[in-house]
Amino acid sequence: MPADLALVTDSTAYLPQQAVDRHAITVVPLSVAVGDEVRAEGVEISPKDVAEALRGKHRVTTSRPSPESFAAAYRAAAEGGARGVVSVHISGELSGTAEAARLAAAESPVPVRVVDSRLVGMALGYGVLAAAEVIEAGGGLDEVAAAVERRTAGTSGFFYVDTLDYLRRGGRIGAARALLGSALAVKPLLHLDGGRIEPLEKVRTASRGIARLEEIAVERAGEREVDIAVHHLAAEDRAEPLAERLREQVPGLRDLYVGEVGAVIGAHVGPGLLAVVVAPR
Repeated sequence: MPADLALVTDSTAYLPQQAVDRHAITVVPLSVAVGDEVRAEGVEISPKDVAEALRGKHRVTTSRPSPESFAAAYRAAAEGGARGVVSVHISGELSGTAEAARLAAAESPVPVRVVDSRLVGMALGYGVLAAAEVIEAGGGLDEVAAAVERRTAGTSGFFYVDTLDYLRRGGRIGAARALLGSALAVKPLLHLDGGRIEPLEKVRTASRGIARLEEIAVERAGEREVDIAVHHLAAEDRAEPLAERLREQVPGLRDLYVGEVGAVIGAHVGPGLLAVVVAPR
């Protein structure tokens, strides 16, 4: 029997396809433009494509989905028998995606609850999965939205980048701009704070940056039951060993996911990204 509520997110959640299929999640893609060619994330452009474009010094920009893209998703949900929709999205500090969803929600044939996760990547993705569990248990709009907010409120995202240059170009750097003057001399560790990308620490080498990322993740997890995601862009050789070390060091680890970020986030962080999401259960 179909659930009363439908679940919508955007392509920056970077959920495993198996989870998308299992929970019947509708994913609305953001767009990536390489030069003048605009492509849908996860459909027409891959992480490898964007990494190659950045290395080749091509201009890469990103844009939110149109309100009509969300309107079409909400109409399809209604036509499929849903009596309401929960729509969970990337931080409004990083993208206008949630605002586009709200514009579409105002015209939807069924009630839509739009939730700005204040996060991105699997930090957002774990919130979407929390919503799926409550929907499948028969929860209503308020219960589902509350479940998302509980999961995302405790979720942390930390990341290492080889350079701040890509974040600077995309205007997503926030207070981390203060690190630019010494960008050649440091390897920055950043985190998501209040929906924004903020500086966390400065280290001198890539190896120290990755080691510190590991230490922070283990400290944040503590003894609690947690899910952990390790993201990367064109850095699988860094991501897989880090994930294995976390598996050994986090006693309460329930689910460990390793995945490459998509083209949209990749466009802003550049090749070499390594990120860890810690999501308490």
